[in-house]
Amino acid sequence: MSFDVLTMGRVGVDLYPEQTGVALPDVRSFAKSLGGTATNVAVAAARLGAGAAVITKVGDDPFGTYVRRALEGFGVDARYVSTHASLRTPIVFCEIFPPDDFPLLFYREPKAPDMELIAGDLDLDAIRAARIFWVTGTGLADEPSRSTTLAALVARGKAGITVIDLDYRPIFWASREDARGAIQEALPHVTVAIGNQDECETAVGEREPRAAAAALREFGADLAIVKQGPKGVLAVDGAGAIEVPPVPVEVVNGLGAGDAFGGALCHGLLRGWDAERTMRFCNAAGALVASRLACADAMPTEDEVDAMLGEAVDA
Repeated sequence: MSFDVLTMGRVGVDLYPEQTGVALPDVRSFAKSLGGTATNVAVAAARLGAGAAVITKVGDDPFGTYVRRALEGFGVDARYVSTHASLRTPIVFCEIFPPDDFPLLFYREPKAPDMELIAGDLDLDAIRAARIFWVTGTGLADEPSRSTTLAALVARGKAGITVIDLDYRPIFWASREDARGAIQEALPHVTVAIGNQDECETAVGEREPRAAAAALREFGADLAIVKQGPKGVLAVDGAGAIEVPPVPVEVVNGLGAGDAFGGALCHGLLRGWDAERTMRFCNAAGALVASRLACADAMPTEDEVDAMLGEAVDA
């Protein structure tokens, strides 16, 4: 089966406080949602109409059952969600202090099942056939996931659109240098690289957006995307560089915005849009999710994004 979007990497169950502006010790209740960067990007792409699946691994526990059911409810194929016999499906607690403070507390010890992905979990034919194959930097943070991710990229052979979301989270790495080495091993196998300025500095040693984009392209990416926070986003491809400002919203929870951006990026790439149109669509999708509480459950439809874009033009 050929998927429009096939992602690979982290999964979890997010527990969002229903009381915003409150520290975890004082939170009274939580809302459960599907989580994990690669998983949420698949959900976001499916919400925009793509045929999507995710390669990941959960525990043999009730939360693993929830992950599969949630994916199916969002229209994401769960056939490549495998099960680890002893490790537990991760959960993640967050605190919500709008507009820009959203600390995360990960429960992934002693190890998350998605870091135990092995070659036997891969359908290499599906990886080669997917129109977009999406991996994350987090998937390179530990073995055997690192070797498995690299094997998937090598098998893919840079076919179609192959994306790496740099997704650098220090808590998952021994050091920034370790992350840089692993990511640089993966970069020659991708056609699109995306990250914020800190993630780009980790990957290629450049923080200034244009220098970072140039470095990512030197490693082999056709399209380099650098998120600049309140300054918007820079995209550089063979046609040149474009910068697109963010869409202003009242932020409720910024944690899902990047995943919505990723799903929207898949949408624009599948449609063959130029970089500027794609980045405007991505920014609007991210803004919509930032204005909502959850991540996966908050991913917008195409009509919602188009409406947001229309409101931004009118403003």
